[in-house]
Amino acid sequence: MLGGFAKSLFGSSNDRYVKSLGTIVNKIGSFEPAVSAMSDEELADQTVKFRARLADGAKLDDLLPEAFATVREAAKRVLGQRHYDVQLVGGIVLHRGEIAEMRTGEGKTLVATLATYLNALPGDGVHVITVNDYLAARDAEWMGQVYNFLGLTTGTIVPNLTDQQRREAYAADITYGTNNEFGFDYLRDNMKYERSSMVQRPFAMAIVDEVDSVLIDEARTPLIISGPTDDKSDLYRSVDLVVKRLDPGDYEKDEKQKTIILTEDGTEKVERMLEDAGLLQGDNLYDFENTQVVHHLNQALRAIVMFKRDTDYIVKDGKVIIIDEFTGRMMDGRRWSDGLHQAVEAKEGVEIEPENQTMASITFQNYFRMYPKLAGMTGTAATEAAEFYDIYKMNVVTIPTNVDIKRVDEEDEFYKDTADKFAAIAKKIKHHADLGQPVLVGTVSIEKSELLSEFLVKEGVEHKVLNARFHEMEAHIVAQAGRKSAVTIATNMAGRGTDIQLGGNLEFMVEDELADMPEGPERDAAIARIKAQIAAEKAAVLAAGGLFVLGTERHESRRIDNQLRGRAGRQGDPGLSRFYLSLDDDLLRIFGPDTLFAKMMRNNIGDGEAIGSKWLSKAIETAQRKVEARNYDVRKQVVEYDDVMNDQRKVVYEQRSDIMDAETVGDVVHDMRSETVNAIVGAACPPNSYPEQWDIEGLKDKLLATLAVDAPIEEWVKEDAVDPELVEERVRELADAQVGEKAAQLEPDVWISVEKSILLQNLDHHWKEHLATLDALRQVVHLRAYAQKTPINEYKQEAFSLFERMLDNIREDVTRTIAYAEFRATEQPALPDLPDFITTHFDPFTGLDDSNDVDAGSLGLIQTRLPPLSIPQPDGSNIGEDPADWAGVVSRNAPCPCGSGNKYKHCHGAV
Repeated sequence: MLGGFAKSLFGSSNDRYVKSLGTIVNKIGSFEPAVSAMSDEELADQTVKFRARLADGAKLDDLLPEAFATVREAAKRVLGQRHYDVQLVGGIVLHRGEIAEMRTGEGKTLVATLATYLNALPGDGVHVITVNDYLAARDAEWMGQVYNFLGLTTGTIVPNLTDQQRREAYAADITYGTNNEFGFDYLRDNMKYERSSMVQRPFAMAIVDEVDSVLIDEARTPLIISGPTDDKSDLYRSVDLVVKRLDPGDYEKDEKQKTIILTEDGTEKVERMLEDAGLLQGDNLYDFENTQVVHHLNQALRAIVMFKRDTDYIVKDGKVIIIDEFTGRMMDGRRWSDGLHQAVEAKEGVEIEPENQTMASITFQNYFRMYPKLAGMTGTAATEAAEFYDIYKMNVVTIPTNVDIKRVDEEDEFYKDTADKFAAIAKKIKHHADLGQPVLVGTVSIEKSELLSEFLVKEGVEHKVLNARFHEMEAHIVAQAGRKSAVTIATNMAGRGTDIQLGGNLEFMVEDELADMPEGPERDAAIARIKAQIAAEKAAVLAAGGLFVLGTERHESRRIDNQLRGRAGRQGDPGLSRFYLSLDDDLLRIFGPDTLFAKMMRNNIGDGEAIGSKWLSKAIETAQRKVEARNYDVRKQVVEYDDVMNDQRKVVYEQRSDIMDAETVGDVVHDMRSETVNAIVGAACPPNSYPEQWDIEGLKDKLLATLAVDAPIEEWVKEDAVDPELVEERVRELADAQVGEKAAQLEPDVWISVEKSILLQNLDHHWKEHLATLDALRQVVHLRAYAQKTPINEYKQEAFSLFERMLDNIREDVTRTIAYAEFRATEQPALPDLPDFITTHFDPFTGLDDSNDVDAGSLGLIQTRLPPLSIPQPDGSNIGEDPADWAGVVSRNAPCPCGSGNKYKHCHGAV
């Protein structure tokens, strides 16, 4: 109570912060008269002057007021749009690396030009991230006019570009593209074999449009690049037939967790069917030999029971295409991982494509945290403010609207079942459409939108359905959703990016109606006619009450509901919103109040009867909060697991960069050979042991197999003073001499290419195998909880051990390859072509597709032992000059600070 009183008296912390930015806004305004008086050439020349001031030591904050005034004037001249003061506030918030929460229709696209221009001045490149390719291309072309006027270059990253086109787009001052394209380019770059073939530059700043959709909704799902493995189509079909013969009593499902398990009776039944199909080894389903069959059985169960056609996916042209649960769009080219997509293909009887093996992956959290400066904008972020700060260290700032909101948000209405609810919705839509009011209807799935369409047909209401089946036309359909009596059904309004203007959208109407009409008086007259029609319709719509937004059920996230609501009431227009619910809705059925509440509702509501109360709306909001908290935990878990891999990913990617950039990698290969010799001799000749205890035969065989060296160990053993270190030294000399002879047969630059090629190919091969192992580990590590162990801690320990083993294997394989490879003097080694990648974006915990780390540079080259991931190793820049002070500070495997190029343990750290 006291808190509310204080808030009304002093304003919230957000209000005070926004108010404090007024000083900067006034300063920007003070430059307006001078900037307005400039000619076009003088205004464009401002960019050159700003860059000169930066070169002289000025900071971006010093340039901000004048730069923002320049952009405002350029937008006024080029686009005919002048930034409002609240838009300037949004630009300042973006420049400071924060999230600007701005209502729909407040001009976020225009706001981004302010911070984008200012941060593009240093020439390091600004990435503007959008949620789909259409918006990336539209915004780059639209706002690019302002940037080009001011002398900056823009590029666009969309699918199906060549590497050269991508390189040019990334080299521009400002680059537009989708989150997936940027992420996949990063992964692909780190699989290239030459620095010149990489497309991205070092990161500087990213501005994320619809930041909640990109950094929250899609962050549950890592980006994955994979390649095909062996074909197992027959196995999928056989398991599918088995699962389709099961009864509901043979398994238990949990819709909250999206999991399903066989009952005891179900397991016995499956075992008998698998035996008959010849798929079971032994008589127990859970024997080790049947691991693969069990895995495919579980995926087939999930595909058949948990995944619904036209809700989770559609079948189009003989292919299973995933539907994005947040936007309702088709995710063409995306595939569920881990055999789930193949299981759905078997279920639907379409051609089964081979499974994929992970070759590279990264979460959006770890990708976007690589940007030194990250900002975002959206209409709905306040409900997730805590998560934005926890994960990305970004504050959410709510920007006031330019004009006060006049939309009326009515209480929810509850019905007993879906049929009653949809019948009432259809009547309500007809009533408002007859009044001339446009109606935008939000549904949660294709199935629901098509069901509602049938009800509207019965009522005789003309309408358009916007869902994944027709997403090619979505911008045109949404743009005209504000026309008189228009009824538009949309699966989800997240990230549509097109304004709903009352009376109609001039740009789209001209494009639709006059596309074939040539320029001239006739076209000008037609445009004038369309403008008059829009003005007349807008007046009629305003009189009818503005846009009516109707939600057919609550989404599990309040943000999605708010996005839908926010479509009405833009720029001070009137509007109306209401949600209709029933006890059959997924949110109420799975997450809602307990069954007592449901029974009470069913017993007290008659057919077709509706009730509404604040208490019920509050109960729904409580359920949504619970789901949001659960989803946050899932995303946090994804980050925790990927953080482990991220430390390792950074080491491997830094290693690849170092190899590609190095003039010669002979010292790396030599170190690997030395470490391999140490490991082989150490295993056969343990320290502090006598020669008669050594495994001489095993040592000779291993040296021959790995180093192609036939060492006379028996003769050495006859000497009095022989010890393991002496054996190591002699073996190293033999191995170095043998490799030296090979190198002498080739030109020096050819030999360097050989070594680089072998290093990179071995590194990539083992990293790919390591990723597959970590994927498998993550699937089963949760079982350790039954042993009272924390799964994430177990995963960290196992992953660390696996990484050390991977480094050992890389060293040994590189050494063996160079020892046994035969080279011709005239031959320039060709680096292999990259495979045809399959890009996916799936959730490792549910299988659903949506698509303060250690500084790897300080870890040196691939070492015998990676330093503990939680303790960054010093890079030598902050230690004293006296070598006596280096002990215990410099890692034994790090380069020696003296600059010799040797490892510290072989130089000043030698004991």
